[in-house]
Amino acid sequence: MKEYLDLLEEILENGETKEDRTGTGTISIFGHQLKIDLRKGFPLLTTKKVFFKSLVYELLWFLKGKTNIHEGLSEHTSIWNPWADKDGNLGPIYGYQWRHWDKYTKTDDGYSKTHVDQIENAIHLIKTQPDSRRIIVSAWNVADIEKMALPPCHTFFQFYVVNGHLDCQLYQRSADVAVGVPFNIASYALLQHLIANECNLIPRFFVHTFGDAHIYSNHIAGVNEQLKRSPTELPKLVINKKPLSEITYEDIQLENYTCQPFIKFAIAV
Repeated sequence: MKEYLDLLEEILENGETKEDRTGTGTISIFGHQLKIDLRKGFPLLTTKKVFFKSLVYELLWFLKGKTNIHEGLSEHTSIWNPWADKDGNLGPIYGYQWRHWDKYTKTDDGYSKTHVDQIENAIHLIKTQPDSRRIIVSAWNVADIEKMALPPCHTFFQFYVVNGHLDCQLYQRSADVAVGVPFNIASYALLQHLIANECNLIPRFFVHTFGDAHIYSNHIAGVNEQLKRSPTELPKLVINKKPLSEITYEDIQLENYTCQPFIKFAIAV
């Protein structure tokens, strides 16, 4: 995927040295955008292996509103294990905010607590008010940040419906470009496909907007290795025609994924 490789080169050539929360050190740029046409294939990197199974299980776990790794995640992928507490809890992270955003309503006795299902609301708007400019889902709940094991890196996304197509734009405040971004691109492209499947639309452009896009100092050698490789044809995504609420891992298939060897990068926690 040339757009991603161009981003790696942009950071290496024009990035600035910057310290970070983990103490590892980065080369960083601020403000960058990728625009990927999903009609050309599913954007899973071919210049290194990306574990599709892990990202599918993680996304379905988010969509169920789960926040404990022992509830359908840890048996399939260890991606969230470093941040979970001893009981597997992560606090009110993505899934909670997407499906159970806290809402307080004033009553005679004080306030009552209910929840907002942002995914359900987005689907309803796509189906009933496709020209709306308010089809937005946010994970950045300021009141809950301190309760989260890790504040959201991919903070909010917006859908755009036109001429039978569905576009999606993601804003990512912090982007580990070597490790996280290939996963993020594919995960949100899959989400876009799932929502389009539910709403009888064709997924078109995925727009990925970055705040701080960085390469960790201990990832530079691996990035340079990847930049020597040439991308090949993208795979095809096939999803069974079912309501989003009924979709399982078995309903999602990736066809013709041919990639070059995995590159191991240390994860900065």
